[in-house]
Amino acid sequence: MIFTVNGAPTYCYTGGKPFDAAQPTAIFIHGVLGDHSVWILQTRYLAHHGWNVLAIDLPGHCRSGGEPPATVEEAADFVLALMAAAGLKQAALVGHSLGSLIALEAAARAPERISQLVLVGTAFPMRVSPALLRASVTEPMKALAMVNVFSRATLAPPPSALGPGTWVYGASMALGRRVLASNQKVNVFYTGFKACDSYQNGLQAMARVTCPVLFVLGKVDQMTPPKAAQELIKGARNAQVVYLPGGHQQMNETPEEMLAALSGFLTINKMVLR
Repeated sequence: MIFTVNGAPTYCYTGGKPFDAAQPTAIFIHGVLGDHSVWILQTRYLAHHGWNVLAIDLPGHCRSGGEPPATVEEAADFVLALMAAAGLKQAALVGHSLGSLIALEAAARAPERISQLVLVGTAFPMRVSPALLRASVTEPMKALAMVNVFSRATLAPPPSALGPGTWVYGASMALGRRVLASNQKVNVFYTGFKACDSYQNGLQAMARVTCPVLFVLGKVDQMTPPKAAQELIKGARNAQVVYLPGGHQQMNETPEEMLAALSGFLTINKMVLR
């Protein structure tokens, strides 16, 4: 599904179901070098169980036009503009890594418009080492390999992750190469990392969030360790925390546990959003 946002086309995956204004809506926001497909397992389920899902490609990524957001704040404004373009008065926001900061900032900027907030693999501050920032420009394939090793507790997924024989590491490497190649004008690898590293508003943003918040954290996450989310958790008014057994890529490393946490939280807090 395509919406025009800020004059550019924005691609949103709907889980194979048509958008139904009578159903509640959840917007899914990917992280650095991701796209809508990182949420494919969770969004497909929710789309067939009473939800509208809009899993986006951020501007300047893959199927979406426009300039890649240079900051978390800019990306948050984009999410709110997408909601306006879709005619949504309210929605739940689900974000992973960089996407979690974007979702948090959007919920802080328009708390009355966000019904639920899910932060997956989050941290604040979300620092990126100077060496990795440099490598994302000078040696992007080396940096991509480093990120994909650090993002997982194991290079081999359990049989439930997309089916027997799935190579999660290889699939994520291929996705990263594709996303990076999708924009020949802007290095979305560096831009995304720089946005994470530069964001300073996390605690102030959490203080403005009024909706229920779910934190989904990987117990052995090396990219955003659980301890790095504790200040955000303390600052949330209504927080639930789920620790999954894997690393940073919870959506495909521990997909069933991720779906159970997400669907349970959204169902308990479900509102009819019109």
